[in-house]
Amino acid sequence: MIENRNNRKIGAAILYIGFALLFFILFSRVFYIQATGKADGHELKNEALEKYMRTDVLEASRGKIYDTNGQVIAEDTTSFTIAAILDDSVTTNPESPNHVVDPEKTAKVLAKYIDMSEEDILARLKKDGAFQVEFGSAGRGLSNSVKRQIEEENLPGLTFIRQAKRFYPNGTFASHLIGFAQQIEKQDESGNVTVETEGQMGIEKSYEKYLKGKNGKIRYTSDLWGYLLPEKQEMVTEPEDGDHIYLTLDSKIQTFLEDALNEVETQYDPEKAFAIVAEAKTGKILAMSQRPTFHPGTREGLDVNWMNDLVEYSYEPGSTMKIFTLAAAIEEGVFHPDATYESGTYSVGPNRIRDHNGGAGWGKITYEEGIQRSSNVAIANMLEQITPGVFRQYLEDFHFGQKTGIELPNEAPGSILFNYPLEQVTTAFGQGSTVNALQMVQAATAVANGGKMMKPYIIEKIVDDTTGKTLVNTEPEVVGEPISKETAGKTLDVLETVVTAEHGTGKPYHIEGYDIAGKTGTAQLVGENGQYLTGTNNYLFSFLGMAPKDDPELIVYVAVAKPKLDNESGSVPVSKVFNPVMRNSLQYLNIQPEETIVSQTVKIKDFTGRKTAEARKDYEGSGLDPVIIGTGSEITKQVPAAGEKLLQGEKAVLLTSGEWTMPDLSGWAIRDVMKIAQGAGLKVSYSGSGYVVSQNIQAGKTIQEGQKLIIKLEEPGSAEEANQNANAESDQSR
Repeated sequence: MIENRNNRKIGAAILYIGFALLFFILFSRVFYIQATGKADGHELKNEALEKYMRTDVLEASRGKIYDTNGQVIAEDTTSFTIAAILDDSVTTNPESPNHVVDPEKTAKVLAKYIDMSEEDILARLKKDGAFQVEFGSAGRGLSNSVKRQIEEENLPGLTFIRQAKRFYPNGTFASHLIGFAQQIEKQDESGNVTVETEGQMGIEKSYEKYLKGKNGKIRYTSDLWGYLLPEKQEMVTEPEDGDHIYLTLDSKIQTFLEDALNEVETQYDPEKAFAIVAEAKTGKILAMSQRPTFHPGTREGLDVNWMNDLVEYSYEPGSTMKIFTLAAAIEEGVFHPDATYESGTYSVGPNRIRDHNGGAGWGKITYEEGIQRSSNVAIANMLEQITPGVFRQYLEDFHFGQKTGIELPNEAPGSILFNYPLEQVTTAFGQGSTVNALQMVQAATAVANGGKMMKPYIIEKIVDDTTGKTLVNTEPEVVGEPISKETAGKTLDVLETVVTAEHGTGKPYHIEGYDIAGKTGTAQLVGENGQYLTGTNNYLFSFLGMAPKDDPELIVYVAVAKPKLDNESGSVPVSKVFNPVMRNSLQYLNIQPEETIVSQTVKIKDFTGRKTAEARKDYEGSGLDPVIIGTGSEITKQVPAAGEKLLQGEKAVLLTSGEWTMPDLSGWAIRDVMKIAQGAGLKVSYSGSGYVVSQNIQAGKTIQEGQKLIIKLEEPGSAEEANQNANAESDQSR
């Protein structure tokens, strides 16, 4: 008994000593950890801090793209992605839940705002074991207004993730030039997925390094669910926003071009159509576009054609190339406009070059008439006098077969096919050798700009978003002087007759009040089998024009491939782009139409404040045609103003103190219509050329300042005569 009691005492002592030793070890361990802050070589303080330290990305704003006047073409706008929190562990106060508590109600409400069915939303909200769910593309890209509407529904558990979305306010607008940017998911080495906006084509891609910017970050101490703890500091690295790009594009002129191309696409459904408007003296691209095109915001239409046809597409230009053969002949002193030759055919070894009327020609005609009629035989004879070797050097001087170096990717250099005599002749009139559209415009600047050839460019400047400092500034660049100033002037004189001469192929491109110099082109297209296509519509119809002829400000180049024509010349769809774009652009740039000068002119007196009857009598006595606007007895305004001169028989507008009414404009020239517009403050829009045949504001109706006047012009004569004038070219390269 005593022995058992002693054994128990010994056992208890051993346990006591063991527990004491264990306690001492644990105490020592805790004391060590507390004193050193380390355990098994790990810094516990840092790891605890890291556990509750969160890092979020502060997204940089992508740089904006502007036109030359500072109008926004592309910019970032805020969008939101909606997510739903399903885990009830985030809710600490049952009266104010932070998770979805009623999936059925939430699904029913959300279906009103996002493009997903109520059933599909509910299926996601009831996903087992999920902490948080999103709703795919239907839940992304939400506008701020939609976000606010959802928030006003007071549905617990919904959260919004802010994201930047690229916005193109003009929609379809130089789309292949501008390109587009979109959000791309990226995964780092740790498996973390981030979403970044990247340019995918055009300026957006080529200038990614400027536009992109650099993301910042924010680090902060959070609770278990990631919420910022009170009285805890945030550590912020501010984002660096992207730089802004200013293009040479003018939004107004670009809109003229887009509207004209839309009309031609709708009416003629061409395989391709493209056009460029350039400033003749600098090489600035003021507008460029193509069809088919796409919407950069939705990418609708992009699957039809990804390629920028104005830069990447090389083709045989047709007779627009004759501009440069003519210039070379004038420079070499071998173009004699009044000398004659036998048109129809020209032999090159066993081959025969034919004029575009099946080789029938027009008998013996002058070389100037040959250019007007777009005679291939005239060009062949001129090449013989220039000599092929010399002409080959002119092709190089005009930079054919070389990239222009414009700030856009994948430029096609084109090719000069010049190995054999037949190739040399066909190249001289635009067949065989290939070009891109920008090369044609660049070469045309030499003719329009006194012999100095200007490099085309699209980037005007790039500006740092933070400092406002200009990082890139493009200046006009002379890249060659292939012809003299005298030759350039003589070339323009001949090209003007292509538009004005009775048999000129360019008659459809006449614009009332402006002298146009230019050349038509009808190039054969090559099929998939490498052979030239046949048939009325299987051509690339084009026109390269410069205006005003005596001192060109603009170059407009338009090409339409394989339009669906209905007993019309190929020049008709081309003119429906060239004419309104050139005319509207010249007027927008305040280049006024010219008036015919005759010897008998009348100096306008000042009749403001004087009697209407007195003014009418004086104007009629001077041989003018007074147009009285209004019913008042006193003149308040006159157009032209006092001191200016008018031709006898010309209309002069007098506005009175009474109510203004619209006169009958039938048969009026556009210059007279513009007098009414200037005096009454009307906005004029017109189509066609010639004289007024219809007006939207009927005669006798009251007019007010700022009202829009829409008129239609037609040339005098029958429709058959108009078709005959337009139908100038029909075979081979013209």
